[in-house]
Amino acid sequence: MNMPPASEWLINSSPHVRANDSVSRIMGRVLIALIPALGAAVWFFGWNALRLTLACTVTCVLAEWASRTLMKRDRGINDLSAAVTGVLLALNLPPQLPTWMAVLGSLVAIVIAKQLYGGIGYNLFNPALIGRTFLLVSFPVAMTTWMAPSVFPWADAITTATPLGIWKTALNATQHAPPDFFQQFSVSDLLTGNRPGCLGETCSLGLLLGAAYLLITRCITWHIPFSMLFTIALGATILYKMDPTQNLPPHYQLLTGGVLLGAFFMATDMVTTPVTRPGMILFGIGCGLITLVIRKWGGYPEGVSFSILIMNSLTPLINRLARSRVFGHAPQSKPA
Repeated sequence: MNMPPASEWLINSSPHVRANDSVSRIMGRVLIALIPALGAAVWFFGWNALRLTLACTVTCVLAEWASRTLMKRDRGINDLSAAVTGVLLALNLPPQLPTWMAVLGSLVAIVIAKQLYGGIGYNLFNPALIGRTFLLVSFPVAMTTWMAPSVFPWADAITTATPLGIWKTALNATQHAPPDFFQQFSVSDLLTGNRPGCLGETCSLGLLLGAAYLLITRCITWHIPFSMLFTIALGATILYKMDPTQNLPPHYQLLTGGVLLGAFFMATDMVTTPVTRPGMILFGIGCGLITLVIRKWGGYPEGVSFSILIMNSLTPLINRLARSRVFGHAPQSKPA
C-alpha cells in the first residue's frame, strides 16, 4: 500500500471526532432564526428597521475586516459572526436612533468588545450587548426615545414609552399601577409586536419561532433560556402574589422588554457563557434574578442587558465551580 508523504499527514490531538457544524453554519442558522423578529420589526417600524439593521450589519462586517487586517490576522469575515453581531445590535436599538449612533455602537461592539480581546472565541462579553450598553450610557435620551408601532410605519412617527417604562414611571410617581395598562397593552399585542420597544423585542411570536428553530437545529440547548425564563416567572409570581397592585403578573414580565430576545439569542452565546450544563443553568438563574432585581428596585425599567453582561463576567468563575470530571483521573483530594 502506498503511503502519502509525511508532509501531507494530518497530525492533531484527540479527540478525533468530526462534526458537520462550523461557525459559519451556526451563525447562518442564527440569522435565519432572527428573520421572523426582523420581519415584524419592518412591518411595524418600516424604514427605520431596515436602516438600522443595514447600518449595524455593514459596519460590523467592515470593522471586523479592517481591524483584523490592521492586526495582521486572517480576514475572518466569512464566519458570519460579525453579521450576527450587527443584526443583534440593531434589534436591541430603538427605531428612531440616528444612524451615526448605530454605526458608533457597532464599532465599539466589534473593535473593542471583540477584536481587542482576540476575536471570536476570546471575548469575555457579548459584543452586541456591549455596543448597546455603550450607547445607552453615552446617549440615554436617544436610547430611551421610542416610536409607536403603526400599520403605516412609513408615515410620521409618534413618540411614546414602552410598557415597562409606563409601568415604572407610574409606580415612581403615584405608587399605583397606571390605569388601563392591561387594556392598553393586551397579551395579543405583546405576542404580535404591536407595542413600542426595541426593534427585535416587540414580536414575541417571532422570537419564539426563531427560538424553536435554534433548539430544533441544536444551535442552542434549553439550559440557559429555560432556567432564565423559569427564574423570572417564579420570582414574578411570588412578587405578584405578595402585591398585585405593585407588580406585573408573570406572563407580562416574560413578554415585555427584552426577556425573550435576551434569553434565546443573547444569553446563549457560546463564547461568553459556561460550557457545562450545571454551569449553564446557574448562568440562566443568575440572569433571571438580576433582571427581576433591576426591574423591581433599579433605576432602569429594563434589566436584561445588564444581567447578561454581569453573568458574562462571572462565566470564568462558573466554569471553575461547575467543571466536569476528567475521565481517567481520580477526584483531587483536599489537602489535610
